[in-house]
Amino acid sequence: MTDLHFECTGARPEPFGASPTLLFGLRIEESDHQPVHAIALRCQIRIEPVRRQYEPEEVGMLGDLFGEPSRWSSTLKPMQFAHSSITVPGFTGTTDIDLPVPCTYDTEVASASYFRALSRGEIPLLFLFSGTVFTGRNGFRAEPIPWHKESSYLMPVDVWQQMIEEYFPNSGWLRLRKDCLESLRHYRSQRALSSWEQVFQELLATAGAKGGD
Repeated sequence: MTDLHFECTGARPEPFGASPTLLFGLRIEESDHQPVHAIALRCQIRIEPVRRQYEPEEVGMLGDLFGEPSRWSSTLKPMQFAHSSITVPGFTGTTDIDLPVPCTYDTEVASASYFRALSRGEIPLLFLFSGTVFTGRNGFRAEPIPWHKESSYLMPVDVWQQMIEEYFPNSGWLRLRKDCLESLRHYRSQRALSSWEQVFQELLATAGAKGGD
């Protein structure tokens, strides 16, 4: 059976994507250097939060995902980041490709909420590979990629931050229920507020005043 080895070599933002996208460099090696005609590659990417330490300010931002720090020994479970598929062109020996991974800034998605909470350091990722490899020196055969094929990678937090800044410079967005959004619109209209920033600043200031009473 064809024996493939996968290694993630780096990550960078896709500068010309229609939506936020990261490009992960993958190095694929066929151990016997038999010719590979093509690979229909699928990849599942998971975040492994237990594999890193957290700064105090990060701990305060992760309560919605993992609860109180006293519970983290049981709540820091792997979480889904993304799925991606790509067709790898033929090669012999070793090849390097870019795996495009669409990302989201939706604050309701656990992975985006996790990334947003981190200020520095690295994000522990696990790549799980599957798919079909088409190979054969004197013919053509199709073989499944074994499910145990995987690769770990520590992605710098600033790679994610750079991507978000490129696609959403100095801004972000929230997804709200329709009734909640209509209430906010009514609040804005009543007070003739010129921007959504003013709406939230006024609400936060009011909440702060009440908290200080």
